[in-house]
Amino acid sequence: MTKDVIAAIEQRCSVHSFTGEPIPEATVGRLVEAALRAPSAGNLQPWKLVVVFKDEVKRDLAGACERESFIADAPVNIVVCLEKGKSEQVYGPEGQVYQYQDIGAAIENMLLAATGYGYGTCWVAAFQEDKVSQILQLGGDLRPVAIVAVGNTDEKQEPVARRNAEDVVRIIH
Repeated sequence: MTKDVIAAIEQRCSVHSFTGEPIPEATVGRLVEAALRAPSAGNLQPWKLVVVFKDEVKRDLAGACERESFIADAPVNIVVCLEKGKSEQVYGPEGQVYQYQDIGAAIENMLLAATGYGYGTCWVAAFQEDKVSQILQLGGDLRPVAIVAVGNTDEKQEPVARRNAEDVVRIIH
């Protein structure tokens, strides 16, 4: 386990193969806590998290995905759902943008925390929303926006090429 956030950022990558070895529920609880520590507009935290351990449900979720059948092999899937309208109630139309920024921050916190604990992750967004809603029996006020697969991996994790800072940064003095 690493406690250095920069090391976790540098080590984090998406994995597509999981060993299936269980993750302690207490550790999953820490990942949830990491999500709750994410910044959000007005501290509204416009999300609900559905933590899935059950194999049958993970297989059903994988079936609702475009190409990510591997999530069925992860010991845990955390489905991140948007609480519709929560941000707009406070911020009006701008809340439409804020809510997705907030959810992205929560997901990234979970990814980095999982990396710090030595687990592999994959952030999946390519799925049939209506099927995921049906599988999880979500109410009409919840919209699934991401599935985070978490687990041990035997996949060789190679650094992924990234853009150079010179290509994306403009400095104004």
